[in-house]
Order: sequence, then structure tokens, then C-alpha cells
Amino acid sequence: MSSVGRKLFDLEAYEARARLGPCFVCAFLKGEPGYEHELVYEDADHVAFLDRWPTLPGKVLVAPREHVEDVVSGFSDDGYLQMMQAVRRVALAVEAVLAPERVYLLSLGSRQGNPHVHWHVAALPPGIPYEQQQFHALMAEHGVADVAPAETARIAAELRRRLA
Repeated sequence: MSSVGRKLFDLEAYEARARLGPCFVCAFLKGEPGYEHELVYEDADHVAFLDRWPTLPGKVLVAPREHVEDVVSGFSDDGYLQMMQAVRRVALAVEAVLAPERVYLLSLGSRQGNPHVHWHVAALPPGIPYEQQQFHALMAEHGVADVAPAETARIAAELRRRLA
């Protein structure tokens, strides 16, 4: 049976950054130092980038460019459908590149931390034991995925190629 290698993660520092720092999506889009991410897709209204602290290899975050804080009522009907089309497009690329057992799609965050609406597109690798799947696989409390920089770069390049 497979498992994802994990490395330690300073959850307390992450929480402080999420709650007290600037909006990480807006800071990334403005090019602020310390908020760099590996961009894999963008259009006029959306961006997708690799999670800096992925709990699964190749985990991508998809967000609207506009600072929206409500995952449902923060969008017009058309805006929500366009957002979901961007999420689906990225998820299909993740599925093609990583060949997972399942692709998890969820929106996390709250007004108290990471308020900018964003979707997590996380690929569960095949062979992960059931007790390590689902929320367990997504929780940073269990550490973050230990992915070599070269592998991260390969995944990003392949995602960009498929999303071009």
C-alpha cells in the first residue's frame, strides 16, 4: 500500500499568517514577496496555482481574481458557473497529469482566516489506505506532502501545458 511522504509543518505559524496577514490570493496577484506561488492557469477572471503547503502532491488552488469572500452568494449566477468551469478545467488537468484514485474539490477558509474564496483541487494518489484518505489526506495537522522541488516543477509544467 502507498502513502504520501510527509514533512513537518508549523501549523501555528500558518494559522497566524492566515488570520493576521494580508489576503494570500490578493498578495500573490500583487506580486508581494513571501506570497509567491507556482501559477498553472489564468484567465481574465480566475487564477490557479500550486499550493505552497500541499497536503497531497500537485494540490492546486483555484480562485477568482476579484476578492470574493462568500463561496455562494459572493457570485452572480453566471459568475459562479464560470468559476465552477475554471475549477473543473483545472481538475481535469490534475486528473490527467496525476492519474489519481479520486480528485477532491472543496472550498475552505472563513472570514477569520483565508477569506478570499478558493477551491482546493487535490489528487488522492492510488493505493492510499482508506484510513488515510478523505479529510485525513487533506489535513495539515498530519504534515504536508514531501515533494521534491524537481517533481513540483514537473507537475506545474505539465499542468500549464494541459491548460494552455
